[in-house]
Amino acid sequence: MHNLTTFERVMITVAVMSATVMQVLDTTIASVALPYMAGDLGASPDQISWVLTSYLVASAIIMPLTGYFTDKIGQRQYLLISIAWFVIASALCGLAENLPQIIFFRVLQGLAGAALVPLSQAIMVQSFPAEQRGRAMAIWGIGVMVGPILGPTIGGWITETINWRWTFYINLPVGIFALAIVGRFAPRLPKKPDRRMDWLGFTLLGLAIGGLQFVLDRGNQDDWFSAPSIVFATVLAIVSAAFFVWLSFVPDRRPVFSLEIFRDRNFTLANFVMLLMGLGMFGAIYVQPLMLEREMGYPILTTGMALAPRGIASMIAMMVVGRIIGKVDTRLIITTGIFFSLIGSWGMTQYNLEISTWQIVWPLLFQGAGIGMIFVPLSTMAFATLSPRYAAEAAGLYSLIRTVGSSIGISIVATLVSRHAQAAWNQLGGGVSLDNPLAWQYLAPLRLTPDSPQGAAILASTLTSQANMLSYHDAFVLILVSFAFMLPLVLLFRSAKQSGEKPPPVAMD
Repeated sequence: MHNLTTFERVMITVAVMSATVMQVLDTTIASVALPYMAGDLGASPDQISWVLTSYLVASAIIMPLTGYFTDKIGQRQYLLISIAWFVIASALCGLAENLPQIIFFRVLQGLAGAALVPLSQAIMVQSFPAEQRGRAMAIWGIGVMVGPILGPTIGGWITETINWRWTFYINLPVGIFALAIVGRFAPRLPKKPDRRMDWLGFTLLGLAIGGLQFVLDRGNQDDWFSAPSIVFATVLAIVSAAFFVWLSFVPDRRPVFSLEIFRDRNFTLANFVMLLMGLGMFGAIYVQPLMLEREMGYPILTTGMALAPRGIASMIAMMVVGRIIGKVDTRLIITTGIFFSLIGSWGMTQYNLEISTWQIVWPLLFQGAGIGMIFVPLSTMAFATLSPRYAAEAAGLYSLIRTVGSSIGISIVATLVSRHAQAAWNQLGGGVSLDNPLAWQYLAPLRLTPDSPQGAAILASTLTSQANMLSYHDAFVLILVSFAFMLPLVLLFRSAKQSGEKPPPVAMD
């Protein structure tokens, strides 16, 4: 595999990076367009978040099958099928006429995209010799990390200049290009037709993940455990997870994932940190476009530009980390990144309806730089003390948990925003009445009164904006707390020297 020419390696890199960026970009590119999509598709703010979570959940559920299908039908063939399927699903998302349709098509997109990142990583590793692999994987890692962060900016520009549907149509030329290059240059590997799969374990894992996400997505709308469907999904998720764990320890079985991996302290801690980062990173990506567009009246293109500094700061931070990661204690880099993220998240808790653009941007710079300093070193620590025989399996599990954490983070923040906005509206609304002189004073400069139709409408609009802003503040506080919880976990990491293990190659995803 390493006898490829430089030109062939460059073309393979371009092809797999196109597929990778296309997949990870779609986790967030639609985020700034959600208010527009909600209007066109007749969805509420918490319902439209399903456009993001359905994609992530479908990807997470099917991800454990990547190795199985790779062995059964061949790596190159599976990558080609995944790209083609992804392109078709993207076109269908752009054609969706209502919420159920776009959720269904996003599920199809997630099923197709699940294999793109791990297959692209595998091909990059196979195509470059050991001495060039580090640099190649660093380039690939920047695409994986920065893609979701730049998604809102690109999505804002597309939605403003064309239409939100083109956030999905843009995948067509990129996907067709990737198909052509992969078909021409991707290496062929022998199949393993005797490969077996733990279908029972896979089904249980899928039911557990799907049940959990259903509860998080529908719980707020269905009034949580007063709804039989929420109770059933909760029981299904718990029972499925319990049986999955039990089957994993049955002798003479080859489970989907060996839970022995979690005996490694670093790997377990890294996954907890990654779950918290899913809440902090993707929660903010979901909330900020809603705040800027709905409450502050930002045009969608301006929203995308205002959010761009987070991606730029993250990219710069990752480049810096790439130069110092072998020279500075990895735990120190992660801790520094968490402190940067804490500063940025604290800045977001100071948002209000009167802030300037700079007051919006500077917290993004800190949070973006912090996330960029956490991602790669955290992957390094996850595998630093893990036995090499678990490296490949652990890489898939680590990727799965990262995806699930992102989806859970969006769902939790969407639920919090919806419920707290309603609570704040009720609380603030108690002070808005004809008997309150402040209501008359507020409308006096406009020569209106609270008992006039126009005055009542202005009061109602102001009340809604303030209630929504309070709910966004609560979401940013939760994000701040999620980063704070990372700090004690990082202190528990062990270095590879402490364990006496030789660290295996780092899996970026």
